[in-house]
Amino acid sequence: MPTAFVLVNTNIGSEMDVLREIKKIEGVEEATAVYGVYDIIARVTSDSMEMLKQKITWDIRKLNNVRATLTMIVNENKDAPPKKAEISPLLITA
Repeated sequence: MPTAFVLVNTNIGSEMDVLREIKKIEGVEEATAVYGVYDIIARVTSDSMEMLKQKITWDIRKLNNVRATLTMIVNENKDAPPKKAEISPLLITA
């Protein structure tokens, strides 16, 4: 079953309101407020990858007071390492 973790950044002071709305969305298995750059993390599942993308795009990202999201799709093939083409190194320069 396709699963994603969605990090949500909200407008200041609206964290708990957005969290309540996210928890109402079908397919949100778990959601909690967190401290840091993002305000909420949610675990979302769906029957298909297309439905998962739609749920995140249209149900979570379009909520009032959501400023930004970062979505991480779970690698369902846990036994296989990522293919080399899927790995993009992060280069940090001073």
